[in-house]
Amino acid sequence: MEAIILSAQQYKELVNRLDVLNKKLEEKQKSPNDTFLDNQEFLQLMNISKRTAQSWRDEGKISFSQIGSKIYYRMSDVQKLLDKNYKQAFSNKKRNY
Repeated sequence: MEAIILSAQQYKELVNRLDVLNKKLEEKQKSPNDTFLDNQEFLQLMNISKRTAQSWRDEGKISFSQIGSKIYYRMSDVQKLLDKNYKQAFSNKKRNY
């Protein structure tokens, strides 16, 4: 096994990086329902236009919070929207033609 020697400064930087990574991992492990998406993240996630998102808000299809001009969506509300519009796959029974 090869030994690696770090200076005190290098060690501190390494520990800081590990702390940052650990913090990011902890944030990712939070319940997705506790997560908020801003409008841009919502548009990217759903692959929709700003106009479509506006229509969904106007029609009451998706709940949102607005602070000034900034719009946020709860991930749990996005999940509800998808669940509400979920269509079960048709059965794959053999058809006799």
